[in-house]
Amino acid sequence: MGTNRKGFTVSLLLTMSMLLAACGGNGNTKGTPAAGSTGEPGTGAEATAAAEPVKLEFWTIALQPTFNDYFNNLITQYEDSHPGVTVEWKDYPYDAISQRLLTSTASGKSPDVVNLNTEFASQLGSKGALLNLSEYLTDEQAKSYFEGIYNSTVFDGKAYALPWYTGTEVLFMNKKLVEKAGLDPANPPQTREELVEWARQVHEKTGAAGYAQQLVSKLFPIDGISILNEDKTAAAFNTPEAEAMISQMRDLMKEGVVLKEDADFSKQIQYFSGEQVAFQLSGPTFINFIKTSAPDVYKNTIAVPLPTGKANLRLSNSMNLVVPQKSKNPQQAVEFAAFLTNAENQTAFSKAANTLPSSKASIQDPFFTESDGSLEAEAKVASSQSLDKATDYMVGVPSAADINSALARGLQEILMNGADIKETLNKVEKEVNTIISQGS
Repeated sequence: MGTNRKGFTVSLLLTMSMLLAACGGNGNTKGTPAAGSTGEPGTGAEATAAAEPVKLEFWTIALQPTFNDYFNNLITQYEDSHPGVTVEWKDYPYDAISQRLLTSTASGKSPDVVNLNTEFASQLGSKGALLNLSEYLTDEQAKSYFEGIYNSTVFDGKAYALPWYTGTEVLFMNKKLVEKAGLDPANPPQTREELVEWARQVHEKTGAAGYAQQLVSKLFPIDGISILNEDKTAAAFNTPEAEAMISQMRDLMKEGVVLKEDADFSKQIQYFSGEQVAFQLSGPTFINFIKTSAPDVYKNTIAVPLPTGKANLRLSNSMNLVVPQKSKNPQQAVEFAAFLTNAENQTAFSKAANTLPSSKASIQDPFFTESDGSLEAEAKVASSQSLDKATDYMVGVPSAADINSALARGLQEILMNGADIKETLNKVEKEVNTIISQGS
């Protein structure tokens, strides 16, 4: 199980073209809205019982065998409440599911409900390879998910995925270093600007840096800088605001407030464990690493909601459920996807898997609001509080992996190698526009 963007090794362009060639319609011109409004067990049962037997093929990513009991029980519950419907569950490694989906769709044997990350779901949806779920969902169902996460796969008013489990970053703080710097961890920074000031004070008073970071494309949308224009046809990041953001980052690295390094996750763990930095911007999985590598630092660490940048948003990394356009049972497939992602079942899965739900109602559960004082519980509560501002920053971006790489290389050239900001942004803008034109 994971939400890492990496791992789809098959060319998205090749995947898309072959999927589109295999798609066409599924015989449904206008879906019948799913009965009921919550996707609860029993939804659509009468209609299903009156129809021919239906077998749904359900694919997930890296959930077996850890969650076999959870899903087998859930599937049994669904089948019992939907006479005539059976569900066959298949699970594949993260880096294999795109090729499997391509092959099955091209051969006319499409699965019915598939677990995909937002990047791949949005690209397939924008190319017409997925069912438009808006024709099947009630308004109440659509509004049951956090808006920013749900809208991550909505194009031209058409929803191509139901959000499932998700994750957001939080701010981990070394309480000892923060207090040594004369700062109050009970009143943490709320904005990126305040975080920079805290980091500067930590550096001045303790000698440690504020934090380490990886030079990746998300640094643009955090500051309210769009990567592409509104219709996703051209680069939009080459702006005075981007120049100012990168210039400030370069200055902070010169000061030692931010480590001058393109630090991947393993490096960030190393720096925080060695108390070379006071802060870590990461998801809750970070806890497992410092608990092992630096138990004393783990004991001195607290978690708070991540400070927001100029865009006043937090970035999510979500898994979704989609229905391929070639599903032979679109109505029943949507009903099953809605059942899996309803509030009750999202809450149960999040408790079992230690993830965050995308359902608004789920977050009201005490599991997400109450802390026992442990770092794990603090991180869970802090990340849960971030979901109302969560969105996926690569929403609808074509050839997202290639564009991410181009922006990362540009940042590396400027911040690590001293390249001119404007000249480099001009060069990367041309590269991104070429990527888009070649992928269209």
